Amino acid sequence: MKRNVLIIGAGGVAHVAAHKCAQNNILLGDIHIASRTVAKCEAIIASIKDKGSKHGPGRLQAHALDALDIEATKTLIRETGSQIVINVGSPFLNMSVMAACIDTGAAYLDTAIHEDPDKVCEPPPWYGNHEWKRRDACKKAGVTALLGVGFDPGVVNAYGRFALDTYFDHVESIDIIDINAGSHGRYFATNFDPEINFREFTSTVWSWEQNRWKASKMFEHRQQWEMPVVGNHTTYLTGHDELHSMSKNLGVPNIRFWMGFGDHYINVFNVLNSLGLLSEKPVRTAEGDEIVPLKVIKAVLPDPASLAPGYTGKTCIGDLVKGTKNGMPQEVLIYNICDHEESYEEVGSQAISYTAGVPVVAAAMLIANGIWDAGHMVNVEELDPAPFIEQMNRMGLVTRVRDDKGDRVLEPQRELLMLAPQEEPNSTVAFDYFAHDQAVLAKSPPSRQHDMMAERQRLTG
Repeated sequence: MKRNVLIIGAGGVAHVAAHKCAQNNILLGDIHIASRTVAKCEAIIASIKDKGSKHGPGRLQAHALDALDIEATKTLIRETGSQIVINVGSPFLNMSVMAACIDTGAAYLDTAIHEDPDKVCEPPPWYGNHEWKRRDACKKAGVTALLGVGFDPGVVNAYGRFALDTYFDHVESIDIIDINAGSHGRYFATNFDPEINFREFTSTVWSWEQNRWKASKMFEHRQQWEMPVVGNHTTYLTGHDELHSMSKNLGVPNIRFWMGFGDHYINVFNVLNSLGLLSEKPVRTAEGDEIVPLKVIKAVLPDPASLAPGYTGKTCIGDLVKGTKNGMPQEVLIYNICDHEESYEEVGSQAISYTAGVPVVAAAMLIANGIWDAGHMVNVEELDPAPFIEQMNRMGLVTRVRDDKGDRVLEPQRELLMLAPQEEPNSTVAFDYFAHDQAVLAKSPPSRQHDMMAERQRLTG
């Protein structure tokens, strides 16, 4: 059993993670939030108190920290007694925070692949350039290091693993589809850190096709998808974190990532990029000042967290998996729908931050109770996805599955029962499984509970 959580970062995802940790602090213990700007941490704590998110005794405290300073991070971990560190700061921090965790024995979690400030879209597999080099050190120290456990990467990795293990004998392709059908009402903004957002798109797009890496240009390949709830959307083949581990760990010959972009976003992006304003390389002004154009763009664009109050619409993110089962073609979509307004009502966040912040806390809870406390470095798809999906269902991030049997809430044990029709289901076991703790379920807004309640009623009669 591990207790006490240190959250590093104070942006939109950290905001959600802190709320969710507070909602579950009976298990997780004390909650500490650290950032270079302590006022941002204090604002998150004020939001937690305003929303009444904290559900048990324990400390809720803000700290000033430069997480690139490994010794300072180690000191804070020890002073707070934190046995779990959730790194939801900049991806530039990953290796420093991980080093501090290895030296102190704290479990480490992050939501994105490490980035070198001087390099963009590094050669694949990207994890091999940074995090995976610490595998032996984690194993020797007995430290659990769980990489990329936001939504994408993270939940989509678990969806891929669950699909492979449950619905298929052979999988030919996994297409990860990310649609934001919401509107923030601003002329132009990014849904998470603009610097990180743009760095994903300014160089080579890497996809995994026919068991090898394929290089493309951004916006070179497009695809229309008809997705649940949000409808038909245009997406573009994009390089993304999860491909760099799933390609290694799942044995699937084709894994691609598709992200939805509107014409306006593409037009603005192309103008900024053509002018050199998205460059990570410093330039010198006529006055002799050295600046990084990308950091200037970040400074003038809206803070992603500021978008939450007026955000409307929904997101749809999932894995479309194709292959065969019993010699017949099989297609399964595992996905989540998240509502911007509901996210704001519950924790004061927009849905993009919500979908990244909930999973990392669900994973922290699985580490806390020992289920995912691996004692070495792992990517999400290397772990049993069932308890992860179950935990997120209870926390307001409900997973659904669509296949030839219909569209339904994905309850892993229920799916196993459906795949074994020759066996008489144990009604007592089924009832115990679906009768989730009402106190936990009640923490989510009624709209988030609806799918789970309706499905349980249908199954238990």
